[in-house]
Amino acid sequence: MSDVEIPPDTGDFRLLSRPTLEALKTLPERRRFMKGLFAWVGFRTANVYYRREPRNAGKTKWNYWRLWNFALEGITSFSQVPLQLASYLGFLVSAFAFLYALSLVIRTLVYGNPVKGYPSMMVAMLFLGGVQLMALGVIGEYLGRIYEESKQRPVYLIRQQWDNDD
Repeated sequence: MSDVEIPPDTGDFRLLSRPTLEALKTLPERRRFMKGLFAWVGFRTANVYYRREPRNAGKTKWNYWRLWNFALEGITSFSQVPLQLASYLGFLVSAFAFLYALSLVIRTLVYGNPVKGYPSMMVAMLFLGGVQLMALGVIGEYLGRIYEESKQRPVYLIRQQWDNDD
């Protein structure tokens, strides 16, 4: 869902180079999804594979509810797809309303209309609901852009700087 490629099965503990650490320290945002931010800074990475031993003692404090909230934090921190879904859903509902209206017109012409007012009311409700969802999707697009700007992430990061004495 994200524009940033977040590697799967990556732990939270990692060895960072000084430029990576300095880049992460410059980010002013308060709610930090670190798995995404480590990937967002874009510096070179290397993987260290190891076999994870089972837990010797104790029990994890991460239940399904906390894992779900953690996933939502990652999705909302690095993706605008949930906001865009309203636009797509609105377009689908409006298209369905148009097709439904077309089928109702054809059925009414062929068979007549036993229930007066019901078909037109359903078409109007579906179409207006779809238009509302599309409008909500447009608002969501703007809201997503405002959210991205409010994070005040830099446009680019400088890994290394050389002084030119010439």
